[in-house]
Amino acid sequence: IFLTPKTLQRGAMLSALKSVTRHVSRGLISRSIHLCRVQSTRQFDQRVVDRYLTLPQGNIVLATYVWIDGTGTNLRCKTKTVSAYPKSPSDLSVWNFDGSSTGQASGHDSDVYMKPVAIYRDPFIPGNNCLVLCETLDSEERPLPSNKRNSCAKVMERVKSERPWFGIEQEYTLLDGDLYPFGWPKQGFPGPQGPYYCGVGTNKVFGRQVMDAHYKACIYAGLKIGGTNVEVMPSQFEYQVGPCEGVEAADQLWMSRYVLDRMAEEFGVVITLDPKPMTGDWNGTGGHCNFSTHAMRQEGGIEKIKEAIERLSKEHDRHIRLYDPKGGEDNKRRLTGHH
Repeated sequence: IFLTPKTLQRGAMLSALKSVTRHVSRGLISRSIHLCRVQSTRQFDQRVVDRYLTLPQGNIVLATYVWIDGTGTNLRCKTKTVSAYPKSPSDLSVWNFDGSSTGQASGHDSDVYMKPVAIYRDPFIPGNNCLVLCETLDSEERPLPSNKRNSCAKVMERVKSERPWFGIEQEYTLLDGDLYPFGWPKQGFPGPQGPYYCGVGTNKVFGRQVMDAHYKACIYAGLKIGGTNVEVMPSQFEYQVGPCEGVEAADQLWMSRYVLDRMAEEFGVVITLDPKPMTGDWNGTGGHCNFSTHAMRQEGGIEKIKEAIERLSKEHDRHIRLYDPKGGEDNKRRLTGHH
């Protein structure tokens, strides 16, 4: 397997809600993270919630449709009642939502349609329920500009004889309700990087419970999670998706992100995939993509790998722009060569 740069990330996940500037005692550190500051993280009594979530629902299935909104980075969802558990996406109907509220349509023609493309078990609502990943279409059934999956699926269909495998290492950072890294001193910093990577101990790992819970929830959902670990910066973690073939890798990555964001609601934390959540001598966050074709996995495949690297090198600048929701600007903050 040959590796491309750690650039598959959602960047500032992070729609344009509000720029937050934080002043820290050891100098002025300005970080613009387009996330909404959480003023209250009040948690409900889970015993009360479970009293209702565990009520029997007969043969009814709750299908939560999940889609990428107009930012190209944020996820949305809504749930509908269906009469039976779907055996394939085609068993589910196309549904719609108000695209003028998600940055995907204008007010005079606001209907956007969700076409189911992948189904997973729902780890959040007890019972025989499912999560449904969807493509988004306009009123003429044309893919929206934010619907990158449609063109990706077509490309993967053309090259399916190559049997392309992808394994994606998704890094993320936990933030507290004030959008400062979870577990960090509120008016300062933890000790320098070094002891945190794959660390063990209260003073080395902040938020392992989220990492472990996400791991189990993804496995329950049917996602191909290969592993997980604590990362270099405190409050930073990673999990691996795959190997998956073709567009399935993207489907599973996006649904694993949904599971992570949805789970964060229950833990009262914020998830960010921002490539550089903290300025200074702190590691950035990325999505490291491992890739191979069938020929690369055979005896002598190293030559095929070298050929692919040479071809990729001729399009490096273009790829850096495309693997970035801000046209390369987010990648500039992370790919500095310092970490």
